[in-house]
Amino acid sequence: MEKSIVVAIDVGSTKICTLIAQIEDENSIRILGVGIEPSEGIRKGTVVDIPQAANSIAKSVKKAERTSGLEITNAIVSVAGTHISSINNKATVGVVGGVIDQYDVARVVEAVRAIPIPHNRVIIHLLQRTFSVDGVDGIRSPIGMYGSRLDLEAHIITASASSIENLRQCIMTAEIDVNQWVLNPLADGEAILTDIEKQMGVVVCDIGGGTTGLAIYINGDVWHSNILPVGGGHITNDIAQAFHLPLSQAEEVKKIHGHCIPDFIGDEEYFYCRTFGRDEAAKFSRKELSKIIQMRTQEIFQLVLQEIKRSGYDNLMPAGMVLTGGTSLLPGIDKLASDELHMPVRLAKPENITGMIDQLDSPAFSTSVGLLYWAMMMQETVGGQPKKKDVSDTMDKIKKFARYLLP
Repeated sequence: MEKSIVVAIDVGSTKICTLIAQIEDENSIRILGVGIEPSEGIRKGTVVDIPQAANSIAKSVKKAERTSGLEITNAIVSVAGTHISSINNKATVGVVGGVIDQYDVARVVEAVRAIPIPHNRVIIHLLQRTFSVDGVDGIRSPIGMYGSRLDLEAHIITASASSIENLRQCIMTAEIDVNQWVLNPLADGEAILTDIEKQMGVVVCDIGGGTTGLAIYINGDVWHSNILPVGGGHITNDIAQAFHLPLSQAEEVKKIHGHCIPDFIGDEEYFYCRTFGRDEAAKFSRKELSKIIQMRTQEIFQLVLQEIKRSGYDNLMPAGMVLTGGTSLLPGIDKLASDELHMPVRLAKPENITGMIDQLDSPAFSTSVGLLYWAMMMQETVGGQPKKKDVSDTMDKIKKFARYLLP
């Protein structure tokens, strides 16, 4: 059987990553091409300069094509930014004939997405939560059940229409068509979460350069999501302000000498770097650096905690938090997160990938790899052949179809 090729473009505030991969089996992906380029013209996940952003994306795509030897024409693309919002909705349809079939499920999916949204917003995700049949909640697979009424609860994610179209224009400049937009933390969830975590209740927290993405999974489905306007770039800016450094140098200091917990740093630990207005390198305390990082990181997790409480699901996540994104590479950030949030926290990076993975073995690429897994599931459920012929698998396919449903 011919193996499928999938393509992902992760558009971030600090980097653009294009991946070309081959599906090996249902749990493994082989990376054929990688194109990583510094991100320009994008701030906090939103395009602010179309020519610059388009140029960065085109360079990333060309690098991936050169390393893979393949030419790509379409891709699945990440989306983030503070213009993202989400709501939960519920719809009801009557069942004709008494036995629920796929047609009834399709009708209730259409009904649940028929919500009034402003003309300047578009639906990018419709995620199934749970079915109810004649008032009986928590049903996962209603097909074949007897009933007169079918309810569906869904999580609906919308985005600014102008922000999406601006990003689409940048992608099209590289002669790439967008197959689907995928919210960053949802892509992360496909790459780093276990089925047990999703079932028990867990929150994905992706701290990127300009934004922090959250997705809460309960009973195997997404119940809440949001993008917060804070990220690792704020930490870098704090360091630059405190030590009078260029942003590029402050970023390097953060990566090399940074730590989230000052108590873990000795009083006599120092580092040297050249500041504005000085010819010779100045001496700085690592403990003072750590205090700066700690203060901003605590603020980020306090905002995360507020969002979790706002969702109303803060007591439904015994699996705690799975932390990823480039900023999660800061030493001590998992302990700090656990102390601030009062829940278990583990760090995660992409797994089950082979091929050109040297650059991808990092939490900074969880979204990039997660997009490939999302694309793989799209092929299985929309355009490709199902993995199994068992009738019991039907509901899983319908659930995934609802997940990928676009307006």
